[in-house]
Amino acid sequence: MKIAFKDDSFAFEFIRNLGFMYYGGSDLGEMIATAGQIKEGDFESWFTEWDKLAHRLLSRADASLSAGHLQSAREAYLRASTYFRTAEFYLHGNPADPRILSESRASQKAYAEAAKLIGSTWEPVQIPYEATTLPGYFYKVDNSGKPRPTLIFIGGFDSSLEELYYFAGAAALRRGFDCLTLDGPGQGAPIREHKLLFRYDYEAVVTPAVNYALTRPDVDSNNLALMGMSLGGYFAARAVAFEHRLHAAIFFDGLYDFGESIRAMLPKEAIAALDVGDAIQGEEIIQKRMLNDTNLRWTMTQGVWSFGASSISDFLTRIEQLSMKGIAGQIQCPCLVLEAEEDMFSVASRRKSTMPCKSRRSYSNSPAKMVPRIIANLALCLTSTKSPSTGWTKH
Repeated sequence: MKIAFKDDSFAFEFIRNLGFMYYGGSDLGEMIATAGQIKEGDFESWFTEWDKLAHRLLSRADASLSAGHLQSAREAYLRASTYFRTAEFYLHGNPADPRILSESRASQKAYAEAAKLIGSTWEPVQIPYEATTLPGYFYKVDNSGKPRPTLIFIGGFDSSLEELYYFAGAAALRRGFDCLTLDGPGQGAPIREHKLLFRYDYEAVVTPAVNYALTRPDVDSNNLALMGMSLGGYFAARAVAFEHRLHAAIFFDGLYDFGESIRAMLPKEAIAALDVGDAIQGEEIIQKRMLNDTNLRWTMTQGVWSFGASSISDFLTRIEQLSMKGIAGQIQCPCLVLEAEEDMFSVASRRKSTMPCKSRRSYSNSPAKMVPRIIANLALCLTSTKSPSTGWTKH
């Protein structure tokens, strides 16, 4: 089953953003109407129509704010932020495209305007990181200052800070957790504004976030958990293998080896060429397949851009480091590992995602016969944000 698009990648991204409507981040009617104007698999058409919608919502938000209609303004700003981010999604094949930065800034600004209207329970923060800072939001249940269980939530291969509230922040608040979200290297503003690239040793990102969280009097230091989404499932696993001040971890999904997962997407002929050192032939085969495979085209261009690679083969070499092999055994805290049986992005890591760690772990699988393939891994978002994962950390 697919919704709005026949193209796998477009359908996936449509559903991803449609899911935000649960918490006010999108609207069914707006999205269906916009999708009907987009040409299948056409990145420029995708940009044009979502950008139009974003600007229309932004104008509506500004007008509502000027008229003193604060609730309407807040809602429109949140949806505008989502649509600007959606518009920008497929632009990374040309890293010099100025729209990457302008759309990202528009999304950030609209979200920040909504946060101001919500009030002090949505707190923008800056997390010290090496010689700079990483942007984040600290979402609070209330302003009591009471120390609460706190979830640190990180995104993945294509995440931006402004979407993380919908994936976990909202559900955490409803269950009595405060939630710290952040953009790391390779994500959101850090890569677009400062050219900070993905790194395999993500404990170097999570440890500063833990340091920051523990400076706050409203964080219960004995109930601090980490959750990583998509590629963030690897990042979270890597981090808790080294950062032992975290008391629980959720891998959404449990991605054991990112390089292996990406290789599984490639034509067998390309893998054979790359394995014998023929990068030119391997890349030619991949690029030919990319012409008719939207998901592969996006994955390769996104990877080259976000890892700062010089070529597809360089990207594939760089991500070989993103593996839990020989490291998973260092995990000490209880873990919840989520998995979609036919996850279109991490099939090769299936079953390895049980993470051979020494700590207590739980495992949750979403079977293909119950969930259509295109929404298999997003269904886990619904199960995790509507009860099991944030509830699990209390046990």
